[in-house]
Amino acid sequence: MNTAHNLDLNLLRVFDVLLEERSVTRAGARLSLTQSAVSHALNRLRYMLSDELFVRGPGGMQPTPRAVEMGPQVHAALNQLQAALAPSDFDPATSERRFAVVTGAYASAILAPPVASRLAQVAPQSELLIAELALDVLERLDARRADFLVGSVLAAPERFARETILTEKLVWVVRSGHPVFQGERVDLATLVSVSHVVIARNLPGLIEEGGERRPFVSRASWEDAGAFEAALASRGLTRRVGVSVPDTYTALAVASRTDMATLIPRRLALLSAQGGRVKLVDPPYDSPTVDVSLLYLRERLAEPAIRWMHDLIRAVAASL
Repeated sequence: MNTAHNLDLNLLRVFDVLLEERSVTRAGARLSLTQSAVSHALNRLRYMLSDELFVRGPGGMQPTPRAVEMGPQVHAALNQLQAALAPSDFDPATSERRFAVVTGAYASAILAPPVASRLAQVAPQSELLIAELALDVLERLDARRADFLVGSVLAAPERFARETILTEKLVWVVRSGHPVFQGERVDLATLVSVSHVVIARNLPGLIEEGGERRPFVSRASWEDAGAFEAALASRGLTRRVGVSVPDTYTALAVASRTDMATLIPRRLALLSAQGGRVKLVDPPYDSPTVDVSLLYLRERLAEPAIRWMHDLIRAVAASL
């Protein structure tokens, strides 16, 4: 039997969604199919490819090595076919497209809500998927499982476009009523008299591309390019790190409930300051701003839907 000639593209669609959802129930909901229909499609594909493809595990349906290997190619092929058959114009008012944006905690809090609100107004039948930043982010963008990455990206392979959409200031945050931080401004000595909550840095990644090692560097940490440490060194001061955390949300939560201080983006700090939980303290040293970037495959701007979403994200960011 020639598998390629007898393959039903609907089976590949089920495989593609199941690989992403890792759940027959969630895959069926996305595809508007019953669980039995999803299971039947999976069984047909298993028979045609002579592989289990998915096995049940504690975390849901776990893909086999064969499924992991073919997954990106199947996803890319389905997207290319969809793009080829799609109308040349994109109508947001009627589109049921799903847009996937990878972000960290900062963009999830600052950018995702207004983007979701705007989508609800102009593209009410579309869906926005906010995905967590992970080490495989470039693979997901290449396979078109994600459309955009929003974050502090310092470098990326040439096939990706990188645009600055926000410029962020950094501020120190302490809990309201902190006994040490009483005035409007503080000096370095006061700042280092308490322990700090620091956000763990992401190390640069090296991506193999055609035999050439090309850098991808994403800064999850909101450290200010060494400005704080340089200011301390010039005064002969050192700081105490009390807690290291993975993201800005956790840093803010710890600082708001302890006597520790943390350095986070100003827009995010203002959200908590409005509720009276924290106090903002401007850095008592020259602190550079941080650029927040929009990253995507250059070639995808030829797709009307991606171009439209690209423009919407940029417009929402500009309104902030």
